[in-house]
Amino acid sequence: MIHIVRPFSSRRATEIVSAPKVYAFDTGFICHFKGWETLRPGDLGMLWEHYVLNEMQGKFQDRRILYWRDKRHHEVDFVWKRKGKGAIAIECKWSTDQFEPAGMKAFRRLYPEGKNYVVAYDVKRSFQRAYKNLTVEFLNLDPLIERL
Repeated sequence: MIHIVRPFSSRRATEIVSAPKVYAFDTGFICHFKGWETLRPGDLGMLWEHYVLNEMQGKFQDRRILYWRDKRHHEVDFVWKRKGKGAIAIECKWSTDQFEPAGMKAFRRLYPEGKNYVVAYDVKRSFQRAYKNLTVEFLNLDPLIERL
């Protein structure tokens, strides 16, 4: 009934290494559990993050999905590490204007290799944005699954 997502780290002193995040298996269950009859705009992002995780785990059951957070409160929603390849950083946002690159930038300072994705509900066609030394691809859920 729940998904436990563990932290990604290389045991650096600045990273969170032991606090798992818990996700429910179904967004309808979350709404029922929280007693939500009407969704507020702030609820949509959290539900979207749960939905993205459910879809990723449904497609890639054999792959380990983690998250990353440091002690300065920078965070990346999901990190997918493949053997011999760079870690893929994935941020989930209901809307592209909600994305702040600080968490992904902090992650890439420690782990420079890998792709960066923002999976957002409002993206109709994929596009890229550069934030100084960080390039991020914005896409919707189906294109994300294809790229993974």
